[in-house]
Amino acid sequence: MHRITVILLISSMLLFSAGSFAQDTWSLEKCIAYAMENNIQVKQSKLTTEYNKNLLRQSRLSQLPNLNGQSSYSYSVGRALDQTTYSFTDNQKINSISINASSSVTLFDGFQIRNTIKQYELDLMAAYENVEKIKNDISLNIAAAYLQILLNHELLLVAENQLNITQQQVLRTSQLVDAGKEAKGALLEIQAQYASEELSKISAENQLTLSYLTLQQILDLHYDPQFMIEFPDLPVPGDSLIVLDVDEVYELAQTLMPEIRSSELNLKSASKELDIAKGARSPKLSASASLSSGYSDIRQQITEQQENVILPIGTTAGGETVYAYPQTVPVYGKYPFFNQINDNLSAGIGVSLSIPIFNGGQVNTAIANARINVENYRLELQSKKNVLYQEVQQAYSDAIAALKKFSATEKALVSMQESFMYTQKKYEVGLVNAVDYNTAKNQLTKTQSELLQSKFDFIFKTKILNFYKGETLTL
Repeated sequence: MHRITVILLISSMLLFSAGSFAQDTWSLEKCIAYAMENNIQVKQSKLTTEYNKNLLRQSRLSQLPNLNGQSSYSYSVGRALDQTTYSFTDNQKINSISINASSSVTLFDGFQIRNTIKQYELDLMAAYENVEKIKNDISLNIAAAYLQILLNHELLLVAENQLNITQQQVLRTSQLVDAGKEAKGALLEIQAQYASEELSKISAENQLTLSYLTLQQILDLHYDPQFMIEFPDLPVPGDSLIVLDVDEVYELAQTLMPEIRSSELNLKSASKELDIAKGARSPKLSASASLSSGYSDIRQQITEQQENVILPIGTTAGGETVYAYPQTVPVYGKYPFFNQINDNLSAGIGVSLSIPIFNGGQVNTAIANARINVENYRLELQSKKNVLYQEVQQAYSDAIAALKKFSATEKALVSMQESFMYTQKKYEVGLVNAVDYNTAKNQLTKTQSELLQSKFDFIFKTKILNFYKGETLTL
């Protein structure tokens, strides 16, 4: 019995946890924050910045002297050159080893290394701005999808409300037909209207589901029917929400929008590339140092000195051997490896100067192409500024148009609601047929939908304008 109680308790906890998770709602801020951490495009753009960091790090390290070591082994038979003594040997087998270490550093190269470092610094900053541009695009897409859900939810409420009103009319008309006070044709007409509105409600539900799916796809989430967003209190459209000075917004946007800053950095990077190309005309001064040694297994060293040794130096005409005076004669023995390495050490330093005179026009071509690249990036910057100005103007114009449409539709809706109430009362007493009643009702529904669409369109456009001013996307 105790075991059953424990199982029931655990089951209740799991159900409670599942219910709590299902009720968890997503605000616009939460959606954007999640996308910034998990979106694949954002992750890829961050990897690009890491790549540029490596290029910058390598360009800075290129200022340091390099150091390289080399060792080689050779085996020779017959007449061969002994590298340790630079003498030829005959009919001998030689095992030799050479060891070498060298270092060089560039002292002057027309500031090419320095300008390359500056260029990579600018490229890295541009990569950071590109990350922010991707984040901004994703944020705006999320905001648009989020507001579409809110709009579709409101349209669904309108469809459900109209369907409930028509359902009441179906019941009332059915009672009148049963009592013989209304023709059956009136019931069929109102039932047809009910079926049409039921279809509109299903269509509104489908649109709401699709808008939820779109938002989850932008967030790279698997579709979850329990996914829910928060429904904030949205402001009523008004003149106070519109930025009146478009040029002021544009001037702020030029300094804040990452696509503009990225283009400016790309232009500066291209200018550094031009400086690098010009640097190829300058003489290049470098210094070098080397250390080498070697070993040969046939080389010997003096191990001792024998004194008073009498050696034959020839023969006389009569065939007698002639000996030299007693002398000291060296005795040769094995020359150990490390002793040879130490004794054969050789060091050197040097300075070299390279002066470009003629190289087939490669330097001039590179400079010309770099100038073209600078001009291309200058035009690209101006193009992006033009696009930004057009976007600000368009958002402003759309916001003004949406506000005007909202104000006009709001007034029309008041009149439409009063007209529909009057038509409804006339329909209930039989002064208006079902066709006129349905026409008035459809016009009311259409006006309600247009009011909602203009409201959400206005909110989105004003959010874009505020976004260009540097404000965070929020509802």
